[in-house]
Amino acid sequence: MTTLKNDRFLRALLKQPVDVTPVWMMRQAGRYLPEYRASRAKAGDFMSLCMNPEFACEVTLQPLERYPLDAAILFSDILTIPDAMGLGLYFETGEGPRFRNVVDTPEAIEALPIPDANDDLGYVMDAVRTIRRELNGRVPLIGFAGSPWTLATYMVEGGSSKDFRKCKALMYNNPQAMHMLLDKLAQSVTSYLNAQILAGAQAVQIFDSWGGSLSDVAYQTFSLAYMQKIVDGLIREHEGRRVPVILFTKGGGLWLESMADTGVEALGLDWTCDIGSARQRVGDKVALQGNMDPSVLYASPDSIRDEVARILASYGTGTGHVFNLGHGITPQVDPEHAGAFINAVHELSAKYHEQN
Repeated sequence: MTTLKNDRFLRALLKQPVDVTPVWMMRQAGRYLPEYRASRAKAGDFMSLCMNPEFACEVTLQPLERYPLDAAILFSDILTIPDAMGLGLYFETGEGPRFRNVVDTPEAIEALPIPDANDDLGYVMDAVRTIRRELNGRVPLIGFAGSPWTLATYMVEGGSSKDFRKCKALMYNNPQAMHMLLDKLAQSVTSYLNAQILAGAQAVQIFDSWGGSLSDVAYQTFSLAYMQKIVDGLIREHEGRRVPVILFTKGGGLWLESMADTGVEALGLDWTCDIGSARQRVGDKVALQGNMDPSVLYASPDSIRDEVARILASYGTGTGHVFNLGHGITPQVDPEHAGAFINAVHELSAKYHEQN
């Protein structure tokens, strides 16, 4: 087992002392980097990039060559599970993800298989193993999956949606069918994340990108309950150390207390939450990850630095904070601005850890 040279990300998730606040970015391997665009052109298309372990490793490591990040995140996509269920994932330029087959009837849901993580999704595990080998202990590797509700929205709608009307209609008209779909997805995500952990992921994040579109009762019933099932089924110790779990619901500020009660180590926050208030609400129960508005990266380096300083001050002294954006970095961001952000976090956060 390779010794981690930089474990402050894992230490912060477990609320252990760190020297500076660790930082990584959602979608840190992505289109804002010219080297990523070159790799994608070489691969031919997005899915070829995801499904080739060498390419997936290459783009996972690219941001770490540029920036002093404290974690790597597996390069993949949340929709690999529905694709492995036979829905036929493809990407239209400018349109986002699409499925050739939609799942919008009880019969279609009944027929859905639960994929074998090491067989049907073996290319992801090959990528995890390749990345771990190439990282050689530089920083921890994060694995991830989409939440059942978020995956269901794409599967029922056939792709991205602004109003989720088909998915919500199914949920309200036939809750039994929706529960069947979500239960299959919860089983699939659990085995998928466990396979990533066994392949070498040292922390995992559940991306509930569309949970915030739900009403209070619907969120608890159709999103959080199934993320709870996943958390309950995850491997939490591997390679002699804890495997932290991060739960991120975009637009989930209303439910922080309920999310903290799931037993995860950390909650991801979007930029609509004040991180200091969130810390008061959840107490010492979980670490917090976030939560700068990604659009701040369009501003000047001085303005980025000011916003980093404000968020650090809002969180306050002590550990338990992993600095991140409130959602993924966007393609039009200047890579130099991302570098200014990361450097500002490390430089300005040291004083908040002096007493540790």
